[in-house]
Amino acid sequence: MHMIPEIRIADYNYPLPDDRIAKYPLPERDSSKLLVYKGTNTPIADHVFRELPTLLPEGCTMVFNDTRVVPARMLFQRDSGAIIEVFCLEPHDPVEYNVSFAATTQCAWKCVIGNAKKWKGDVLHAYNPSEDPAISSIGLTATLENREGQTGIVRFEWSGGENFSRVMDICGSVPIPPYLGRKTEDIDLERYQTLYAHIRGSVAAPTAGLHFTDSVLSSIRHNGVDIRNVCLHVGAGTFLPVKSDSVSDHTMHREPFLVSRSLLSDLASGRHPLVAVGTTSVRTLESLYYVGTRLIREGSLSDVDQWDPYTTPTDIPTSEALGAIVDYLDKHSLDSIKVGTRLIIVPGFQFRIVDALVTNFHQPESTLLLLVDAFVGGDWKSIYRHALSHSYRFLSYGDSSLLLKG
Repeated sequence: MHMIPEIRIADYNYPLPDDRIAKYPLPERDSSKLLVYKGTNTPIADHVFRELPTLLPEGCTMVFNDTRVVPARMLFQRDSGAIIEVFCLEPHDPVEYNVSFAATTQCAWKCVIGNAKKWKGDVLHAYNPSEDPAISSIGLTATLENREGQTGIVRFEWSGGENFSRVMDICGSVPIPPYLGRKTEDIDLERYQTLYAHIRGSVAAPTAGLHFTDSVLSSIRHNGVDIRNVCLHVGAGTFLPVKSDSVSDHTMHREPFLVSRSLLSDLASGRHPLVAVGTTSVRTLESLYYVGTRLIREGSLSDVDQWDPYTTPTDIPTSEALGAIVDYLDKHSLDSIKVGTRLIIVPGFQFRIVDALVTNFHQPESTLLLLVDAFVGGDWKSIYRHALSHSYRFLSYGDSSLLLKG
């Protein structure tokens, strides 16, 4: 039996000066720098992102995460004047994203609550210091149904017949990452969203996709690359640094994902090199193997647990595991699989589906840095040293890299 890996998170620290964190996006999405890593025996190369179409493996398939960021951060006010921030994480009642977004009078969400100790359980009203008539007419209120530490179930109620998706647009703001050290501005409404964002539900952008423009996408297609989508709704856990000394004590949050039958069928036949855009796409694609193996062993579709790859037998061939999901979908007349994943990818992980990765530069001591190290076979330090010494910009609005599997 495999074992949960013991990895010291301190080994994934590096000096990141504040002036290397990109606080704003560049004027043009595809003018960011692109570091290209092809393995330990090939020098790291520096490019501009718009050159990506000419650098991709021949005949590859590219997989994008088409989730859409929602304005999940909302401010409410107590009668005493205290301001309470409510940050929506995932729907609770109704539990389906699309049903919750379509609700027209009330719904409940699991939320992170800022200033939680000041909320005594009274009904809060949407904060509206400028007396915006759109906010006034909705009359949005928040009631705390239960609380556990900094999170709780919050019930929202409003009038006027707007759906909750529109209520969020009117009363909420896009939750840009805390390390940007600033409030959300107008530019973030456009730029903290990929051009191909489609299915609402993320509270953080899949930032590797922020560099793509229509012209880059059309060049990629023109070069014969097959472009496909998956959808994983990015949770607030993406902002959480690893607090424990050992990665084995870190808890990953569940994130729901959706993959079409047609993509699963193509993956099962394993014909083309596969380039994942972003760590969220990697985690979605690599989760599929564990969904399939459990389906074969237990006969049911279930979520992927954080440590499944390290504690369960992995003797079933990848094509067989993916084929089992396709058979299940056919048997139940479904055109996509919809489950959740808590998968953590750390050094020692066996990649079965993804051959290359487009990704930004990640925070020190983060699970995303562990994923990158696992992908490049332990060579993360040389990549990050190069980026730091060649003026690359870091984190969500920073520059990009194309990494081939080590």
